[in-house]
Amino acid sequence: MKHTFFLIFFLFLLHNSHAQLFTKEKVAYDANSGRGSTDNNLLRWGYFLGFNNYDFNFDYNKDLRDIFVKRSVGFSVGLIGNLRINDYIDLRLEPGLLISTRELYYSTQYFEGSAYDSNDLERQVKSTYIHVPLLVKFSTKRINNFKPFIVGGVSTALNLSSNEDNPDDNKNGQFRTTKNSLFYELGFGIDFYLYNFKFTPSIRGLFGVKDELVRDNDPDSPWTSNINSMKTRGVFINFTFQ
Repeated sequence: MKHTFFLIFFLFLLHNSHAQLFTKEKVAYDANSGRGSTDNNLLRWGYFLGFNNYDFNFDYNKDLRDIFVKRSVGFSVGLIGNLRINDYIDLRLEPGLLISTRELYYSTQYFEGSAYDSNDLERQVKSTYIHVPLLVKFSTKRINNFKPFIVGGVSTALNLSSNEDNPDDNKNGQFRTTKNSLFYELGFGIDFYLYNFKFTPSIRGLFGVKDELVRDNDPDSPWTSNINSMKTRGVFINFTFQ
């Protein structure tokens, strides 16, 4: 089902790009009313819906088998505030709610010399982020009714599902992560100018710069002692409406 959705989405983009590049149609649609571009407005507002896929990037203290991260597709929704700098540069604020789940699988190497069962080899990390990126958007010149762009910036997130303050740790089945995270982001997309609105599909990568692991009380814990740092990384596919 997921592959079918992305195939339909790709064919939609291909059809619109072909129609606007290789036909003689020159009607310049307005993003709001169909009567000329509102890209010159100082401020623009909109919203986005999308998908996310989060991972963890681990750095280790000892050369043991990597912790395997099983990722799942999560959901994203949020608002957009766009400040026009000039014809090619915009400043964007995109606060949103992002929901994601990751599952961690440990090798038995981590438990040598200690008793364990199958439940000890697995941990689930559920995250509900209030995600706030500040981005700079660099666009090309508009070609008929579409305009490619690249985007980059920094972001912060508050994890509402964080158990950072929980006194229980992995001995009680609690894999703890921090509440606050910092990231940098890079991506690209295309603005499509339709008759009543501007539709923008985009893809963006997210890279954590802060260690998000809350270590166990036992300094020799098999779950956390070998982890030097644990940073989030992820991919967003967003569909924006303005």
